[in-house]
Amino acid sequence: MLPEWVYQECPEISAMHREAAIARQTQLTKPTGALGRLEQLAIELAGLQATESPRAARVPIIVFAGDHGIVAQGVSAYPQAVTIAMMANFASGGAAISVLARELGSSLEVVDAGTLAQEQMAGVVTDKPRSGTRDFSEEAALEPAELAFAFAAGQRAVARAEVGRPDLVIFGEMGIGNTTVSAAIAASLLGISAEEIAGSGTGIDAAGRAHKARVIDAAIARHGIAGASPEHILCAVGGLEIAAICGAIIAAAQRRLPVLIDGFIVSVAALVAVQINPSCRPFLLPSHQSAEQGHRLVLRALNVQPLISLDLRLGEGSGAAIALPLVRSACALHNGMATFAQANVPDRPA
Repeated sequence: MLPEWVYQECPEISAMHREAAIARQTQLTKPTGALGRLEQLAIELAGLQATESPRAARVPIIVFAGDHGIVAQGVSAYPQAVTIAMMANFASGGAAISVLARELGSSLEVVDAGTLAQEQMAGVVTDKPRSGTRDFSEEAALEPAELAFAFAAGQRAVARAEVGRPDLVIFGEMGIGNTTVSAAIAASLLGISAEEIAGSGTGIDAAGRAHKARVIDAAIARHGIAGASPEHILCAVGGLEIAAICGAIIAAAQRRLPVLIDGFIVSVAALVAVQINPSCRPFLLPSHQSAEQGHRLVLRALNVQPLISLDLRLGEGSGAAIALPLVRSACALHNGMATFAQANVPDRPA
């Protein structure tokens, strides 16, 4: 169903560089483990990047946008027109992720992976097989060829970013209705009810959330996708921006590019990517746990622990961007601290 490149193995972690990083951490002028998870983060990055000096200086941010037919079922607090308006806001520099990108010195690319926009927008890369998905409460959201196109759009975005020789990459998303889509994907993959994983998204109330869960459960039953292959699930209830992120995650990992994973929607895309190509799993660095109800369950399924938890639920890649300074600090401490020998500080007794 998907092109052959999607299933190709990602590079292995460099055991040599990882072991060297562990050894260096034991010689830095601090008690072993005193910097907590920052130490482990630097060690993992050294192995992933195959270097003695892990880096997080050049970190492009790519936001994929898409629209969703399921919005017709009243699952969102906002109208679908917001997706296109926010794409323009990203491109003009007014959105949260635009501000964060400037603050971090990161490039920001906006990709229309499947919105309803009919014309090319300034500052936006258009790379989509169709304008919006179908209403998955009535029919499959995507055809196999459309899904394959979206994965390739993700790969193309990573190839463009690779020109700048990035150290790692952040993916974000925008699409009214995409928490519903993500919850449907995750519920199908994890074999749980929508009630357990569907959250408030853009701010719907308790009655709206209950309706959202009913719509999802009915669709999962209609398509018979509980426990189905991730490819089948994506066709049935997926979104084009989510599929593009799946492709981008795999493509980044194949290029030895770690991915700082954002909130619920990007984490669901990461879960799909891992199920399709398990070799990409080591390259996923979780940034935060969002306030969205299902995010905790998805992080547990990925077996990862996020760096921060600030009750964020904005998306756009914003949580990953906010966590990036921690990653940079981990690298700076690992690379820049003196060893006991260099500082002439007595080490622990042998």
